[in-house]
This record gives sequence, C-alpha cells and structure tokens, in this order.
Amino acid sequence: MTNLTKAILGIKVGMTQIYNENGVAIPVTVVEAGPCTVLQKKKSDNDGYDAIQVGFYNLKEKHANKPKKGHFKKANVRPLRYLREFRVGNVDDYEVGQEINVDIFQPGDVIDVVGTSKGKGYAGAVKRHNFARGSMGHGSKYHRRPGSLAAKGPARVFKGRKLPGRLGGERVTIQGLQVVKVYPEKNLILIKGSIPGPKKGLVTIKNSVKA
Repeated sequence: MTNLTKAILGIKVGMTQIYNENGVAIPVTVVEAGPCTVLQKKKSDNDGYDAIQVGFYNLKEKHANKPKKGHFKKANVRPLRYLREFRVGNVDDYEVGQEINVDIFQPGDVIDVVGTSKGKGYAGAVKRHNFARGSMGHGSKYHRRPGSLAAKGPARVFKGRKLPGRLGGERVTIQGLQVVKVYPEKNLILIKGSIPGPKKGLVTIKNSVKA
C-alpha cells in the first residue's frame, strides 16, 4: 500500500461556486476537514505495519461505550466519533495527541477523495447499469426490462450478469481532484468539482497516488 504524506478526515458541507482572477466560475465542494487527533501509533515491530490511528468529530461522552472511553483516556483526548488509520512513511513524525489540520493542503494540490456514495435503494437495469431502453410505442412488449439472460443451455444465471439490484451506498474513490482554496481558521477546504456522498457525509482527503 502506498504511504501517505497528507491525509485528513472531513464532513461534506455542500457545493457552491467561486470566481477566479479572470472572472471564471469554478464549481467547488466545501468540506469541513479536521482537526484530526492522533490516537495511536502502530509500528511494524508490534503490529506488522506502520500507521497512525486518527479520530475526528466530537462525540458526547454518553454516546461512547466503555472500550472506546478507555481508548480515548489512554490517549488523553476527548471522545471522537470517527476513527480511521492512515499508512505513513515514518510513524515517529507523529505524536499521540497531535492535531492534523487542514493547512497541510495548499491551493493547487492534487488529491484523491474517498466517500460513501448516496444510497438509491433497489433500482432497475436501465438506471443501475445505464442500459438503453426499448421502444416506448404501445405495440412494443419491451421497454425497460434487462433483456435475455443468454443462458438457454445451462438454464441458470451466469455470474456477473448485470441485473436489477441495490444501487449506491458503496465506497467510492475519485482521483485527481484539485484543491482550490483552504481556510485554516474555519477548517474548510474547497475542492474543484463534485465528491461522493451526501451532505454531512464522512470523506477522506489524501494526496493523490497518481500525481
């Protein structure tokens, strides 16, 4: 797995647009990113890999169970809602209790954003797989059905067949997005274009693996 140099958790606020110096409108997604707190350091000697565990977004103490309370108490930090691990090149660069803020990113940085796409429930093949529909004329008996299963001989459905089913609610990564603006005093980062997930959804922002 690629070691990260920059990574932070955030909450999707919504979309808007800003104007650059030439007056061109740029669609951006606003994310409230960080501060994230380092809760634990994992090293290859004990855990088999090098990583840091970070927490994000305040959680009322009454909503944390006893194991989590003990974990937070050991790190001497307040209860946090989301816990994630990031692989890093050198764990010793971080200390337990250290905060990671949005200012690790600068305008122009190329990033990857990971989120959970909006759940759309049970969907047909046209919506789920972008199938073309048949004629909508009254004489047509074929409109939005998935079509032949092409399995006359074995009389079964082949694995991987594109059929109706659950759509959305999956982990999605969008690569090669660009940071437009960063507001450290408000913990906000503006990303060009759209990112996966609904408003108030958790997202992970990290340096691009392709850049």
